[in-house]
Amino acid sequence: MTEVKATNITWHEGHVDREAREKLLKQKGALIWFTGLSGSGKSTIAFTLEHALVERGHLAYCLDGDNVRHGLNKNLGFSAEDRAENIRRIAEVGKLFVDAGIVTCTSFISPYRADRDNAREVVGDRFIEVFVDTPLDVCEDRDPKGLYKKARAGEIKGFTGIDDPYEAPEKPEVVINTANLSPQEATVQLVELLEQRGYIEKLSS
Repeated sequence: MTEVKATNITWHEGHVDREAREKLLKQKGALIWFTGLSGSGKSTIAFTLEHALVERGHLAYCLDGDNVRHGLNKNLGFSAEDRAENIRRIAEVGKLFVDAGIVTCTSFISPYRADRDNAREVVGDRFIEVFVDTPLDVCEDRDPKGLYKKARAGEIKGFTGIDDPYEAPEKPEVVINTANLSPQEATVQLVELLEQRGYIEKLSS
């Protein structure tokens, strides 16, 4: 539970609501939360989806785990407590993006189920959990950042999948296995979901 230190504050309602912003953008805000092991392909799919949506004329933005740790969350490490705070902050930022009417992709390992559930609670019914369910051996073979090699050598402690647990989602909206599905194919699947749920309009044939 995050300690509330701010006192004597009041929420100010503006003159523009979410509906007005969405009408302007001709889309609905949503938070697509990609979760999975390091090397599973989360960021690749998230950025591919962002690009595909922008190409179609939609406002989309990707909040990537490593990128966010260069700025907003650069004061956080990888302890369970810091991971929880990392996800809490992103959930709150994501909520703001959704309220702005933006289709937002977040790519975070987010290994603990409780943290992801809290993020869902913060965002509400605009939260779409995408479990990038790529097997550990496939992720480790890829090892794009060389992190698994360092973890196996004991150079990195508390690495998810090696000496720290990953708690898989129990009821994600989407499950993707990049061992047999390309980022482009996954993107097509996700765009169709956004269309079906009315976040974006179908392209006219």
